[in-house]
Amino acid sequence: MDTITLPANYGLVLVVACSSFFVNTYHVLLTSKFRKASGLVYPAPYASNEQAEKDPKAYAFNCAQRAHSNFTENHPSSMGAMLIAGLKYPQAAAMVGTGWVVARIIYAAGYTSGAGPKGRSVGSGISFLTDFIMKGMAAYTAVTMVMES
Repeated sequence: MDTITLPANYGLVLVVACSSFFVNTYHVLLTSKFRKASGLVYPAPYASNEQAEKDPKAYAFNCAQRAHSNFTENHPSSMGAMLIAGLKYPQAAAMVGTGWVVARIIYAAGYTSGAGPKGRSVGSGISFLTDFIMKGMAAYTAVTMVMES
């Protein structure tokens, strides 16, 4: 049976992965704050278009909710890619993963800043770039491992 030996610095990758859990908590807190301010009650996942057009607080809630949804849509594949890439390149994967985590904070802060979707641009760009790099590193790591076996 084959075994995988984790590189010495793999703990850095795990620290970055764990930090992303707290970014999710940040999103939860933002969404909760904007939900409370808007007066929207559960189980409504979003304010209707009509509500959001009439009420800036409902619109702000939608922005916070969408930022959180985007995070949860991207989190599994980004962290999976980082964990895989870290098997061969732990320091590089941790650095790029840190960039992704910081970008997701910038994304959420920008989206909920009052600028709406335009506020997410910087975080979105950095997030896309770091995600793409991690996925490329992960693919290269996987192919290299297959070729070496």
